[in-house]
Amino acid sequence: MNSEQKERRRFFRIEDTVNLFYKRVDEKMVTALSHVSDDVLSNCSLAAALDAMSQEARIVGSRLEKNEPELFEYLKILDSKIHLVAQAVMMQGNEFGEHDSRNVSISASGLAFEVDEALHPGEFLEIRMMLTSCMAVIVAYGKVIHCKRNVAGGDFPFYVGVDYVNMKDDDRELLIKHVVKKQMQQIRESKQGS
Repeated sequence: MNSEQKERRRFFRIEDTVNLFYKRVDEKMVTALSHVSDDVLSNCSLAAALDAMSQEARIVGSRLEKNEPELFEYLKILDSKIHLVAQAVMMQGNEFGEHDSRNVSISASGLAFEVDEALHPGEFLEIRMMLTSCMAVIVAYGKVIHCKRNVAGGDFPFYVGVDYVNMKDDDRELLIKHVVKKQMQQIRESKQGS
């Protein structure tokens, strides 16, 4: 087993849906370190941020609805009010979401995600992904390892695998925390569903 395979097995991998944006970059840009942006809205649209938060709220909401139905109804009203205000702000600013919600397989060493175009192994990407568990945006560089036909179907015909390049330890720690939190959430949901 080579060191790259050992590295991959050190980290858990989960299936998730995240807001993710990528673009091809020149290898020269990849020398820059990844970073976490404190300002979510400077890295994604308000619509994308609200959509990511709604995904998170749906998971918690199903549990709350069973245990505290009146509180759940009250929070739904507050959520509707927030969405109305956001719609008004977006209409004034003519802001529309530029990021896509995508199915991903994510770990602290790399990720695989759906794309609408064929990418070639060896290409470099800048990847921006919003982690809903901590409302942070990680801007990372990655190298395409493979690009296959997306057998799951859907809107994206290809599925690309990427290894992170030059990722800071702090960013990797944040990803590990996100993966562990999501994994625990998925375990709780599967127990409740059975």
